Amino acid sequence: MTSEVNIPGAAPALPLLRRWEAASLGTVWRRPGDWFTPAAEALAEALEGRLDTAPAAYRLGEARALAGVGITEAIDDMAVLFRAAGFESAPIRSIRALCEGWTEGDAANRVVPVMSDPESGLGTNDYLVARLGELYGTAERAGSVVSSSHALVLVDVAAANTDPWHRMARNAAIGQSLRDAYGKGHPMARLSDGLYAVLVERGPDMGRGVAELRDQISRRAVQMRVGNLMRQPPRVWIESLPDGHDYAVELVDSLHR
Repeated sequence: MTSEVNIPGAAPALPLLRRWEAASLGTVWRRPGDWFTPAAEALAEALEGRLDTAPAAYRLGEARALAGVGITEAIDDMAVLFRAAGFESAPIRSIRALCEGWTEGDAANRVVPVMSDPESGLGTNDYLVARLGELYGTAERAGSVVSSSHALVLVDVAAANTDPWHRMARNAAIGQSLRDAYGKGHPMARLSDGLYAVLVERGPDMGRGVAELRDQISRRAVQMRVGNLMRQPPRVWIESLPDGHDYAVELVDSLHR
């Protein structure tokens, strides 16, 4: 079923805009009711008219941030547009413009939850500490030991650059890689620029999972054209958790710094 643009009384949308919306809602977009924005229409018009798409991409990024949409979802959504138009991928200049616009909109918005990192779509350092508190509390009541049952999988892809766009693109790629690899139910967080953590249960397949994650990150980096923005190969390792919650908090804080 083809989705229509979600704006009352709007004139018939461009065919490309309709295809973009339908494809995005069916794949990467999380909240169907908030997809449409005039900035999306402007970008579709620019692309269909073979005009420079960077200015419209900037406005779209700004609009997405003001609506509370994370940078990962915004990038994935724009990629859907270019594929719908027959291109293999979005041009790097337009992706950069989208990220710059998103940064501007995010600064104006100032409503990003402190427990959520919008660039990667993962949790924050505070989020991971809170989940560890729940885990240690449950273990204490059950008489079990967290260090024997759980561990942290850490991913380090930090590279020597300070470009904000590079940082956002890298965070988006790693965030998606971790979600693809672990799915729901595993607390994940971006601890600092280029450093990420996943709370996992210990088991016989944990080592194999780390190797598969490294491959997943490399594949995602190629798909999003950010392989040159991160450490190659990515460093992925298992970090043991201490027996006490206070020491676990100190561990996460040391990694964060």
